[in-house]
Amino acid sequence: MNFLAHIFLSGDNDLIKIGNFMADGIRGKHFDGFPEAVRKGILLHREIDTYTDAHPVWRASTRKLHERYHHYAGVIVDVYYDHFLAKNWSQYSEDKLEDFTERFYRSLHQHYDILTEKTKGMMPHMIQRNWLLSYRTIEGMERIFSQMDSRTGNQSNMRFATEELRQYYEDFEQEFTAFFTDLQNFCLQKRDAL
Repeated sequence: MNFLAHIFLSGDNDLIKIGNFMADGIRGKHFDGFPEAVRKGILLHREIDTYTDAHPVWRASTRKLHERYHHYAGVIVDVYYDHFLAKNWSQYSEDKLEDFTERFYRSLHQHYDILTEKTKGMMPHMIQRNWLLSYRTIEGMERIFSQMDSRTGNQSNMRFATEELRQYYEDFEQEFTAFFTDLQNFCLQKRDAL
């Protein structure tokens, strides 16, 4: 899953959300200096990634992309799934997506002192371009994939990834819906257990 889903699946605790959001940039067990809730978010992120990578529905989604995108297929599907979460937000949350994203951005500012340097560097771009809200539209997805592709020196070809999204749109959306129900149930259990 990508940023939006990771934050959403963290529940209501801002520090768990922040930990889940920052987790990709934190290797191994290098998180002892963070508050307990941030550590919980980091561990939850890792549990979500492990669960996602093994899920047969997510794997079916990635198979449609392997030939063209190789090891980037999973990254692309994660972003596709954030698109479907944003598009169908009202099915998953009583909050408006705009309010949810604004609260998260405010939370990043309020907890700036505990953010990783990588997160601090990314934060202005994320907020200015409103990444979380831009997942909702195909045009927003095109911008995101272009930015991601440029970070790979345009080697990943992710700038073309909305072509397959359009081609298999209904399939991807059905796969997301089936997968996300399972993932939500998994996260409810994991948040209690961590």
